[in-house]
Amino acid sequence: MVTKEFTAKTVEEARQMAAEEFGVSQDRITVEVIEEPKKGLFGKTKGDARIKAGYEETKTDIAKGYIMAIIRDMGVENASIETDESEEGVKFEIVADGFEELIGKKGELLDALQYLSSLACNKINKEYYRISIDSCGFREKRKQYLIDLTKKIAEGVKKNGRTSALEPMNPYERRIVHATVSEIEGVTSKSVGEEPYRKVLISSTERRERRGDDRRGGRRNGGRHQRPVKSLDISTSFEKDYKKPKPEDTMELGSGLYSKIEF
Repeated sequence: MVTKEFTAKTVEEARQMAAEEFGVSQDRITVEVIEEPKKGLFGKTKGDARIKAGYEETKTDIAKGYIMAIIRDMGVENASIETDESEEGVKFEIVADGFEELIGKKGELLDALQYLSSLACNKINKEYYRISIDSCGFREKRKQYLIDLTKKIAEGVKKNGRTSALEPMNPYERRIVHATVSEIEGVTSKSVGEEPYRKVLISSTERRERRGDDRRGGRRNGGRHQRPVKSLDISTSFEKDYKKPKPEDTMELGSGLYSKIEF
């Protein structure tokens, strides 16, 4: 419970002051009247009203307050946060002058705020509450960039048969890559390495014969140079390692979608 005393000409004005400072609606505020204005001669009032106002902070309140405090300390002006709550968690949209330049090419600032605010609000109890943060449409732009990049690399892998490694990414971005690969015939993907250097490998599902076979005149399998290889099915590993949501996860990409890939 967050509480604070407020003084105004009337109890209602003091309640309104509390709502504005707490950033919540008046119906969420509980009020204890400490002192009311006294009636004087001719119906005039003397003194001010003094109240003790409080409200129960939700996980959304804690996360939003945490983010706003950091933004203010960064010197960002005219900042506000739009909130979209659901049963799964909350999505925050940061609106602030000049904030887009601070996000970074890969959204490092958004990822950091998302992770830290998630830690801050989930200290209340053990029930996990998912936080997602965006600004200036960055998440959708980054998602489309990763989809286009994955398709380009996958086509190259299909042509030359060589495995290609993408740059290290966070779990959310790796899911985008894996989801894209799962829709492309002839390639498969898996994640390797440890955080924060874990990255995605894209490989061909067809095994090529050694070059020496032609020189020795020994073509295998009736002259065919390639033979299909079964895709790696690791659905059990996925369910085991990713049955719990991570702070970095987005609400748009849930578990159970990519049973043929490894994160």
